[in-house]
Amino acid sequence: MISRRFFLTSGLASVAATTALANAPAVSLRPVARDPASLISAGGGLKGLLSRAGLSGEVACAVADVKTGLRLEAEGAGAGLPPASVAKALTALYALDVLGADHRFTTQIVATGGISGGVVAGDLVLVGGGDPMLNTDTLAQLAKALKAAGIREVRGAFRVWEGALPQIKSIDPGQPDHVGYSPAISGLALNYNRVHFEWKRAGQGWAVTMDARTKKYRPEVSVATMKIAQRSLPVYSYSEGKDTDRWTVASKALGKGGARWLPVRHPGAYAADVFRTMARANGIKLPAPKIARSRPSGQVVAHHNSPPLDLMLKATLKYSNNLMAEMIGLAATQARGGRPRTLKDSAGAMNRWAQATYGMANTRLVDHSGLGEASRVTPDDMVSALVASYRDGRLKPLLKSFPMRDSKGRILKGHPIKVAAKTGTLNFVSGLGGFMTATDGTVLAFAIFSADQKARSRISRAERERPQGARSWNRRAKQVQQKLIERWGRVYGS
Repeated sequence: MISRRFFLTSGLASVAATTALANAPAVSLRPVARDPASLISAGGGLKGLLSRAGLSGEVACAVADVKTGLRLEAEGAGAGLPPASVAKALTALYALDVLGADHRFTTQIVATGGISGGVVAGDLVLVGGGDPMLNTDTLAQLAKALKAAGIREVRGAFRVWEGALPQIKSIDPGQPDHVGYSPAISGLALNYNRVHFEWKRAGQGWAVTMDARTKKYRPEVSVATMKIAQRSLPVYSYSEGKDTDRWTVASKALGKGGARWLPVRHPGAYAADVFRTMARANGIKLPAPKIARSRPSGQVVAHHNSPPLDLMLKATLKYSNNLMAEMIGLAATQARGGRPRTLKDSAGAMNRWAQATYGMANTRLVDHSGLGEASRVTPDDMVSALVASYRDGRLKPLLKSFPMRDSKGRILKGHPIKVAAKTGTLNFVSGLGGFMTATDGTVLAFAIFSADQKARSRISRAERERPQGARSWNRRAKQVQQKLIERWGRVYGS
């Protein structure tokens, strides 16, 4: 695809320019003007580049000028492929449009009865407000606020309400039980709904702990338990109790010691467990927690506001946090009047919004994080959203820098092309979408999706954490992405 700009421009490139992104020439070269079309077709053009890459599966891509929206080049731009975490960029735009950059989520402590002499006559309720960044430090602050308010006793029950968002046991049930990137969802999340499991050698065995740690606190929890089983495989097994997560780990897998974060399946019970510990540390004894079935009314005795949404989205995109994307996406759907029961329901609402807002007629997401393998986005749809978002200035400041690398994977600090983008990685799936600024200052929007769905379909559920061949495939896919970016910088921005 040859753009209008190439017929209006002459002398765009030189031999020196085409070698600047590889190795410096051995001798000084005089600039030699080239026909613009020759830059596009050199080496077989875009098709030749993709063919030489030898990446199994499909690669689809599109690139456009952000000022005009003109598509400069594309291959399979109408093919719907799994976007992986590139989907989070669309979720960010959705949330900004619906909730606004200054939106905050509020967690409250509510007393349902009167307070006299430091005694709450009714219930004390931990009320979740959908804050995906709530952590143990926050609960410690809320407990201190209760103490500062003079509260020392609760005559009624201690309850927890997590109904601000639907309760979902796992972001993607197809993932192994033990992976921390697919926890449960509800209106109350603590430490991204993960519990810290640590083991250390103790005599002939191991000492294990399950806690809700941060840098400042390490409260042990009772709602998640771990037992060591005398076996080699599976490494982990999970069973669900009443408001508890029961884990076992294979003794043969423990070695001398280690730690990892495990997903939490009962977020409300987990947060209540930790808050009860923090309250006790402040001299407030709370009874065993109960789950509240409806939002309580009463006096707000302490509260915590999350950071503003734009800062939360920046963190979501930087760390590619699945839980944050899902909770924020669900909150946006509910704010539009939707009543989603599942992530697919909420993603469907976002799909309709994307079509109405950006013309993304072929986007079929099943969640807000991109973890679900059934999601499909076309490069052309993604580029449409990127171009529009560049004009309103909302997305690019939230995206992290994507470093260019040499053939050994080392970052090239002085690379002339600057990229701000969202990456996406699943087993045998790799995506990249965002903005590149070429040497001459030209800004382009691009989307690249790669997937070997046959290889992915052969992976069993138990193998999904580290399947054979996936890491090397994804590494090659990232190399293709960089070659495409370098090509577009050389052809359309030098």
